[in-house]
Amino acid sequence: MAHYRSIFISDIHLGTKFSKAELLLEFLRDNESDNLYLVGDIIDGWAIKRKLRWPQSHSDVIQKILRKARKGTTVYFVTGNHDEFLRPFLPLILGDRLFVGNEFDYVSEEGKRYYVAHGDFFDSITMTKKWIAVIGDYGYDTLLHLNNILQIFRKMLGVRKHWSLSKYVKDNVKKSVSFINDFEGVLAKYANHKGYDGVICGHIHKAEIKKIKETDYYNCGDWVESCTAVVETLEGEWKMIEWAIKP
Repeated sequence: MAHYRSIFISDIHLGTKFSKAELLLEFLRDNESDNLYLVGDIIDGWAIKRKLRWPQSHSDVIQKILRKARKGTTVYFVTGNHDEFLRPFLPLILGDRLFVGNEFDYVSEEGKRYYVAHGDFFDSITMTKKWIAVIGDYGYDTLLHLNNILQIFRKMLGVRKHWSLSKYVKDNVKKSVSFINDFEGVLAKYANHKGYDGVICGHIHKAEIKKIKETDYYNCGDWVESCTAVVETLEGEWKMIEWAIKP
């Protein structure tokens, strides 16, 4: 059982077919922390409006998080664009150790100050052209469906290594790469302008730990494809954890 000062996860998308809730449960069982940050898109309200999918494993994730809060972990729930239905009720304090908000400050073991937000407020498409974002969400779902079909054929051919079509498109299509670079740059610039040492976010489903000029940029990734978490150890070291996806 590993123990961290803080764990940051985002983009679980509970309520969708593609949420890796079972893998997240494994991760939460095997990893403890003083603080747990849920960095947006935890519950997918957009998908639930289209069609409700809520298997027992999704309820188990919620129950596990609440159990951690009861047992001493301080939980911070950051809203994202997919769970924006919570935003009219913010800020919320649920008991002694569960806080819900659009953004939080985080001070590391070294004393660095980080801006924690989902990141959708810095996505011009989500904020100004929501209909395009919704269409893009359908397109992403289509790629995830194709992923599943391709994985079946790859298994039939004896190819065991996990490969993602949607990740390939995201990493290699010029417009997608440009959007990601712009998103990262805008967030890092905002954090720097506000006097933060770094930013911790989600939203684009691309896990990263890197420097953008003098600003630390940490993206938690997602629990739809990459199954990743950003953690700060008790000694103050930052790491990316990639939880195993079985082929």
